[in-house]
Amino acid sequence: MAKILVVEDERDLARLIAGWLTRERHLVEVAHDGLTAWQQLRASNFDVLVLDWMLPEMNGVDLCRKYRAAGGNGSIIMITAKDSLSDKEVGFTAGADDYITKPFELKELTMRINAQLRRAETTKHTMFRIHDVEVDIENHTVSKAGISVSLMPKEFRLLEFLIRHPSRVFSAEELISAVWESDSLAQNDTVRGHITRLRKKLDSSDKPSVITTVHGVGYKLGIHD
Repeated sequence: MAKILVVEDERDLARLIAGWLTRERHLVEVAHDGLTAWQQLRASNFDVLVLDWMLPEMNGVDLCRKYRAAGGNGSIIMITAKDSLSDKEVGFTAGADDYITKPFELKELTMRINAQLRRAETTKHTMFRIHDVEVDIENHTVSKAGISVSLMPKEFRLLEFLIRHPSRVFSAEELISAVWESDSLAQNDTVRGHITRLRKKLDSSDKPSVITTVHGVGYKLGIHD
């Protein structure tokens, strides 16, 4: 599952793309102009940007440059009717990772997104073990002592995010930015509630918690010797 920002001013197309990617189990947000997209990018972390070239307020190429200049490292797939080699060169030079021309099949977009996610995963494992808990990121499954555990989507993404950064402590605000939609009303209590539910599902009475609270700072993966 990836957190994806779709930036497209054609609302019907944006709705179509968002619906398709949501059915693919991704967490999807939508912006219809470049300025709104920039505000969302500043407020939250995204794994992939599906970015239209021609946008009101700020065009896709300028947004791409601005995002990269600010240190944004999410994969960017530009979508546009412009198909000349010189246009593609402009997009790639601005920081795009891939380029798809309109009209396109949604399945092709999925394949391109998956290709970007695979590249991002080349140095990462997809199977993790914490005490007697096994997490399979690729297949979106969790088991405890060999027994399957059902997690809600946000619970799984929160656990996955912590697993991906095992040595870091994250504040509740940082976790909200990484896991929840940028327009979410999630607050510190929301994070605390999700942490509590994960612990109830995954912890054992004779072992340290899967998620450690660092008092006054935040939370981290509960890896202990």
